[in-house]
Amino acid sequence: MTETTDTVGRAGDDRSRPLPPVRRTAFGRHTWKEAAYLLSNFPVVLLGFVYVVVMVVTGVALSVTVIGLPLLAVGLAGARGLGRAERGRARLLLGVEVEEPSPLPPPAGGGFFPWLWTRLKDPVGWRTVLFAFVRLPWGVLTFALTLVCLILLPLLPVVVRGLASADRAMVRGLLSPSDELERRIAELESDRGVVVDTAAADLRRIERDLHDGAQARLVALAMGLGLAKEKLLEDPEAAAAMVDEAHGEVKLALQELRDLARGIHPAVLTDRGLDAALSSIASRCTVPVRVTVDLDERPAEAIEGIAYFTVSELLQNVSKHARARSASVEVWRTKDRLLLQVRDDGRGGARFDGGTGMAGLAERLGAVDGLFVLESPEGGPTTVTAELPWRPRHPARGR
Repeated sequence: MTETTDTVGRAGDDRSRPLPPVRRTAFGRHTWKEAAYLLSNFPVVLLGFVYVVVMVVTGVALSVTVIGLPLLAVGLAGARGLGRAERGRARLLLGVEVEEPSPLPPPAGGGFFPWLWTRLKDPVGWRTVLFAFVRLPWGVLTFALTLVCLILLPLLPVVVRGLASADRAMVRGLLSPSDELERRIAELESDRGVVVDTAAADLRRIERDLHDGAQARLVALAMGLGLAKEKLLEDPEAAAAMVDEAHGEVKLALQELRDLARGIHPAVLTDRGLDAALSSIASRCTVPVRVTVDLDERPAEAIEGIAYFTVSELLQNVSKHARARSASVEVWRTKDRLLLQVRDDGRGGARFDGGTGMAGLAERLGAVDGLFVLESPEGGPTTVTAELPWRPRHPARGR
């Protein structure tokens, strides 16, 4: 008779050797651990069933009142803890390795009602509720059969093994994360909050820049022109000086508006793409910057904009913090990913919590399924590698 075995290989060693088959005796520790699990089923599932009935069913019944839905939300939050305890019991006694589900993302915008809605649609809580309901009759059955088999001892290994296998299937089916979908939903909901917060911050910045910059300058310009109009007949020379001053103010206001428009979405990026736009940023950096863009086509507008502003902020950090002599920017495409790398030969030591905006950049890239890697040892150099999903440009918009 041939015996099937698994193989295991070591890193750096192509040879593999067979693992010895796992032997399980009839009354070994595995059997007794499974028996302990089955005997503990009845009291544990009874407590879970009572909790579900009292908290969840009461919350549903009172949902027409003010306290019903909040009570249901609290009950579902507690059900998560109940599921965690059941996974731990199965891990300890049945050897079932079930990953913990992702924590609930913070509600977008904060406040009571977003928190309530997030809790009420929690799939992990609802699956734990279902688990507690279906387990009560099963817990009674397994407790009774295992208790009888302790008297009819020869039957114990066979019965316990079959019942424990069914328990493992229930735990995996109802208490494990629903593959990657559930985790991905949680990540996307969290990322949506980051995008909303970032958009709100950008709008506040634009409003502040308009109010403190161009708007204030245009108000002063209007007042100056009004005074010049009054002095036009009485003192033409003074009026001419005021008009000349107003002309200078107009130039400054136009420059501020151009800078503001560039901060929203630069025209050079729209018209000529990343190569020209990044070269324009590099020309304003305080150190020489070499720009290399190797793209045979342009990505989608949103991805192109994120890449542009990422490089822009990184080069601002080079100018303000790096004390570098030179820097480089490289952009290229690898299959379905757009990669960009910014390097400088400065002092290094950049960190995500160092006040240089690195954490914010990482959050923004994460919100679009991107990656952000920072390498900055003390003494330099600093290398930032960012990765974005490649999305083709809309055909109707062309280049």
